[in-house]
Amino acid sequence: MTKKVLVLCTGNSCRSQMAEGLINARLEGFEAFSAGTKPSGYVHPKAIAVMNELGIDLSHNESKNLEQFRGQYFDYVLTVCDSAKENCPVWLEAAGQREHLGFDDPAEATGSDEEITAEFRRVRDEIAERVLGFLK
Repeated sequence: MTKKVLVLCTGNSCRSQMAEGLINARLEGFEAFSAGTKPSGYVHPKAIAVMNELGIDLSHNESKNLEQFRGQYFDYVLTVCDSAKENCPVWLEAAGQREHLGFDDPAEATGSDEEITAEFRRVRDEIAERVLGFLK
């Protein structure tokens, strides 16, 4: 039976999108969705680019409001930023398991284009290690 995972962050533009893509591409028996408590309305171009490096296409993903998942059951609800953890709605209490795995926000990275891209890669790789490791 497929286990459903909801990955939450604030904007649903970087971390939760990367986690969703990694889970769906790398873990059999899991179906992941992502959403934001305050969706940004877009998926960050650098998140799309660094996921493309792994052969995972996020270019058709959309930033989603977690309200669209109200009433659905999830085996796991993973929060990937502190704000989403603190603002996780009570109705998600019905999830099988809630877990907070916090990550730095690569969208806040500063520096050259190369340095910012390196930060997106670092966070992507950390998400791959910790989120996939947790679900395995």
